[in-house]
Amino acid sequence: MLRSFILASTILFAGAAHADGHGHSHATLEIGAAPALSAVTVTGETVGFDDISGANGAVIVLSRSLEWCPYCKAQAIELETIKADLEASGWSLNILTYDAPDTMAKFAKESGLTYTTLSDTDSATIDAFGLRNTEMTPGSRFDGIPHPAIVYMAADGTVAAVQKEDGYETRPETAGIPAMAASLTQAAVR
Repeated sequence: MLRSFILASTILFAGAAHADGHGHSHATLEIGAAPALSAVTVTGETVGFDDISGANGAVIVLSRSLEWCPYCKAQAIELETIKADLEASGWSLNILTYDAPDTMAKFAKESGLTYTTLSDTDSATIDAFGLRNTEMTPGSRFDGIPHPAIVYMAADGTVAAVQKEDGYETRPETAGIPAMAASLTQAAVR
């Protein structure tokens, strides 16, 4: 009951349409789903959920691009401020975009990012998460970008929570991410 209350105020459930701030709607992840995660690190290593998860789970920030999206770049830099808190509570911090690994590596190095950056160039994981922005023209530079979201995956690989905002310019508050992870850990213990 407590878990449902915590999640209800900030999380979107699958099957529910959600406006993106531009009059478009899209479905979101279902709590309890176990979407396949396969991505490439900046070193070229293909990883799955078990490779990136902390003891209590993984926070995966789906972002449009660290090459051309100023909102995504700002969020990625700000995320560094919560990495230590998440790790201390048993959660890993990861960001995933459709950018190539070398693009991710360049941005991470220039910005001093120390958390995991994941490349999903074919948008397979973005699709598995049901977060592809289908309003983009197929074959265009923007084809394959996700709707920005923060996905909390429990240690068993299931979706525990999803946070998003309308549109792409506003993102969920970074400072609230460790608190959400902690509340999900507490709810899982009960």
